[in-house]
Amino acid sequence: MSTAVDPYQLLTDSTLVFSTDEVESAIHSVADQINQTFKDVSIVLMCVMTGGLYFSGKLLSKLTMPIELDYVQANRYHAHLTGGSLVWAKLPTLDLHGKTVLLVDDILDEGITLQAVRAKCLELGANTVKMVVMADKLNLQIKPVCADFKAFNVPNLFVFGCGMDAHGWWRNLPEIRAIG
Repeated sequence: MSTAVDPYQLLTDSTLVFSTDEVESAIHSVADQINQTFKDVSIVLMCVMTGGLYFSGKLLSKLTMPIELDYVQANRYHAHLTGGSLVWAKLPTLDLHGKTVLLVDDILDEGITLQAVRAKCLELGANTVKMVVMADKLNLQIKPVCADFKAFNVPNLFVFGCGMDAHGWWRNLPEIRAIG
């Protein structure tokens, strides 16, 4: 985490991308889609930490199917603005054999982290792995995976809030903001 960055100045200098009301509405809509897709299926909701925590918490109370909860921690950003090498801090602990896994993450940027987590879940025996993200970045890159569900498409800017951080700050914002 960078202590040289003033989190309040970061917030002041940012621009609003999606308001709190827009975020809540989008989360409700995504939850409805997931409920329809998995209406007769139990799932393992697999939170991709740390960014997916906010979104997972918001989704959990809106989902209507039986859910087992687990998490993984795999990160490429480490409080920086650009991705580096993937570091695994925690692998799934539940037995995934024959199960349907729903990966929940904050953002689909380059897709490298989600691709690795998806592959790990399949390697551990998951029958099906679907992905839901708060934001899919419109960065004009060919991504190795696509989200099955998403709350928003976001511009090719560095966004934060709703689980996404900027310099380690503001994951707790109920809105999505951009730097630059």
